[in-house]
Amino acid sequence: MFKKVVPIPLLFFLLPVMRLVAQDPQFSQFYANPLYLNPALAGAPICPRLIANYRNQWPSVEKAFITYNASYDQYVDFLHGGVGLLFTADRAGSGNLNTTMISLMYAYKFNITSRIYASAALQVTYYQRRLVWENLLFEDMIDPQNGFVLPTSEKQPDQERVGVPDFSAGLFVGYENLVYGGLSVSHLTQPGIGFYADATAQLNMKITIHAGSVINLRKGGSYDEDKEFSISPNILYQQQFKYHQLNIGFYLTVDPFVGGLWFRHNFENADAVIPFIGIHYKNLRVGYSYDFTISSLRGASGGAHEISASWQFPCIEKRRHIRAIKCPRF
Repeated sequence: MFKKVVPIPLLFFLLPVMRLVAQDPQFSQFYANPLYLNPALAGAPICPRLIANYRNQWPSVEKAFITYNASYDQYVDFLHGGVGLLFTADRAGSGNLNTTMISLMYAYKFNITSRIYASAALQVTYYQRRLVWENLLFEDMIDPQNGFVLPTSEKQPDQERVGVPDFSAGLFVGYENLVYGGLSVSHLTQPGIGFYADATAQLNMKITIHAGSVINLRKGGSYDEDKEFSISPNILYQQQFKYHQLNIGFYLTVDPFVGGLWFRHNFENADAVIPFIGIHYKNLRVGYSYDFTISSLRGASGGAHEISASWQFPCIEKRRHIRAIKCPRF
C-alpha cells in the first residue's frame, strides 16, 4: 500500500539499508478483491467463487511494482460461516524484492435483527519477503570514468529471506440491500521483517474502513440482481504507519455493465483519478481500471493498470436460508 512514497530510481539504494517501513500492495478495484479488502467478506455470496487480480503499478518504469492475487471462498453450513484462501505475490524492482502471502480465514455470519446482518472474521497468514541481493547495483559499484562494476561497500544482509506468521481480523455489517460497511485490521502483531539482525523493520498494522450504499434506479422500486440498474456511492479509508489514504467514488450498474469513477487522496497530496469498466455475463465477471496519476509523479510513473476476473459457482446442494452479503461486484 502507498508504494508511490518512494521514487523508483532510489529504490535499490534504499533497499539494503532496510530502514524503510514495509507497506502493503494496494488495489483500486478493492471490492473485486474482497478477501484482501476484509476477511469478513469470506463466503459473502454463499455459493463458491474464484477470483484473480493483476495490477501493474508504474508501467513506465519496467516491472516497478507488479502484484498478483488469487482467492477462493464459500459458505460452509456446519461452520455457520465462510472460509477463504487468499494468495498474494508482490514483485518490486524487476523482481528483486519479492513478497508472498498465503492466508486462511474464517468469517462467522449472524443476524443482529431481521434486517441487519453481520460477519466477523479472523485470518492467519504466512508472510514471506525475499531480497535478491546479487542483482542489486549501488552507486559505489560504478567507476565514474570507465563504468566498470566494482565491489560494493554495502553490508550484505544477514538473511535474504524472512518468513513470519501474521494475523488479521475483520467485521462487516449490512442493512438489507441498502447500506453496508466494514472494518478490518491487518498485521495485528506487527511482526519483524528486517533482513538485518539489528534492523527494526516491522510489518506495520493497517486499518481499513469501508462503507457504501446501493440506490435502486429501477422504476417501481423492485430489485433484481440479475437485471440490476443502480448507483452505489462508496468510501474507503486506509491507514498504515504514518500514511493515510482516502478513496471516494461510485459504481453505476446497468446490467450486464458496470462503470465507476474514483478519486484517491493520500492526505499529503492528491494521488489519482481512477475510471473503471466491468461486465457481468452469467457466472463470469471481468473488470479493468486505470489509475491516472495526478500527483507530481504523473509524468514518470505511467499510472497503473488493473484487471480483475471472478467466477461464481452455483451452489451444489440446497442451502438453509442464509442472507448473502450485498456489496459491489468490483
